[in-house]
Amino acid sequence: KKSSIPPLGLLTVASLLPAEWDLTLVDMNVERLQRSAVSRADVVFTSSMIVQRESHERVVRLCNELGTPVVAGGPYPSSGHEGIEGVDHFVLGEAEAALPRFLADFAEGRAGRVTRGAGRPDLALTPPPRFDLVKRREYSTMAVQYSRGCPHSCEFCDIVELFGHRPRTK
Repeated sequence: KKSSIPPLGLLTVASLLPAEWDLTLVDMNVERLQRSAVSRADVVFTSSMIVQRESHERVVRLCNELGTPVVAGGPYPSSGHEGIEGVDHFVLGEAEAALPRFLADFAEGRAGRVTRGAGRPDLALTPPPRFDLVKRREYSTMAVQYSRGCPHSCEFCDIVELFGHRPRTK
């Protein structure tokens, strides 16, 4: 096994994308991102945590080199997109709150550089993650997301900044 669990955030984003889109998931925890995958893509969606900054930058450089537009979201861009270069569009905050507006604007050719979600989405309305996109044999276990948010304020954790102090369940 190459990783403990699949990237639930990206799999959830995939479930929110238009059904007619042909999606490919590249989890860089279990496989290398190939130039050919980026050159075939119409657009690349990335999600990264702060500790994955260098990897994020390599992906963005490759996309820029090949002329493939980049849409970035997740904890790292949501906490400091101002300092991130090379990204065409940022979708910040929780995807359920920001992605529908971004997708509508993107389809019309008028997506801005930054789209933010407003409020906290009702997680009961979130579709199941697209587990069909993962190579299951690469993971030691599967996981589900039960909740978002945390009532605590630990100094080392950014969960409350991203998802709030009130836990919400699916």
